[in-house]
Amino acid sequence: MNTIVDVLNILLPLLYGGLLCLYGRSFFKTVSQADNLKTLVLILTVVLHLVYLLARTVLFNHPPITTPFEIMTVIAFCIALAYLYIEVVSKVHGTGMFVLIPASLFQVISTLFIRDLGQVPEILRSNLLGFHVTSALLGYTAIAVGAMYGLLYLMLYHDIKSNHFSVIYKRLPNLEKLESMSFRSTLFGFLFLSIAIAVGFIWLPIAFGEIFYSDPKLVGTMFIWGLYAIGLVSKKVAGWHGRKIVVLYVSGFIVALFSITFINFFFSSFHQFY
Repeated sequence: MNTIVDVLNILLPLLYGGLLCLYGRSFFKTVSQADNLKTLVLILTVVLHLVYLLARTVLFNHPPITTPFEIMTVIAFCIALAYLYIEVVSKVHGTGMFVLIPASLFQVISTLFIRDLGQVPEILRSNLLGFHVTSALLGYTAIAVGAMYGLLYLMLYHDIKSNHFSVIYKRLPNLEKLESMSFRSTLFGFLFLSIAIAVGFIWLPIAFGEIFYSDPKLVGTMFIWGLYAIGLVSKKVAGWHGRKIVVLYVSGFIVALFSITFINFFFSSFHQFY
């Protein structure tokens, strides 16, 4: 098991680097070989990354959420999985370069600095906690991917309005498709964020006995969830579409980024386990 973990730890950044090359060549220059290989390599990378995370969990008897560098490899996996979902459901294969750059960066940093921890606080050995954290990370990363497609939408929208047709205009899908991809990714993230919240409400009383529902991180998470709920409902019920709904997705991600950085580090109480 230890050999599997060590080999995959070295192999994963190479796979992500290969994906960036394939998707980059496909975006800037149509290369049939790259077009044929990139989705297969993406699927292989996601599967092997999942095996790596499960192997670490079994080998060290705790989910890979105990250090920033373990969390980085989970984030890389979540980004790749969210993008794979979007590529499959949208059948658009040309935008992977933009999404996989941060995934590759997170995995490279994780591979360089990750350490094998056998001794961790008992609370971090909970598989329910691991599921909660992974669901939350998958939710936030999918929301981030949705915001990224929103930014691509706004860039293309600006190109069209200014009659300046750059390589972005020539290679990106049309505005309608980008809006759809942003919506699908945001919906995917919203569902997993909802799962993370539900699991958290189950796990927290078990772990701590008494929790304070006024905790800033919990309030911030519920605010983000409510903001996206309003946006998703507005799209379906009120017919919001186009630039208006895309700006909401991007704004929601900015609020989410504030919550998981500033509030989490300076104000949250029961989310500090170390």
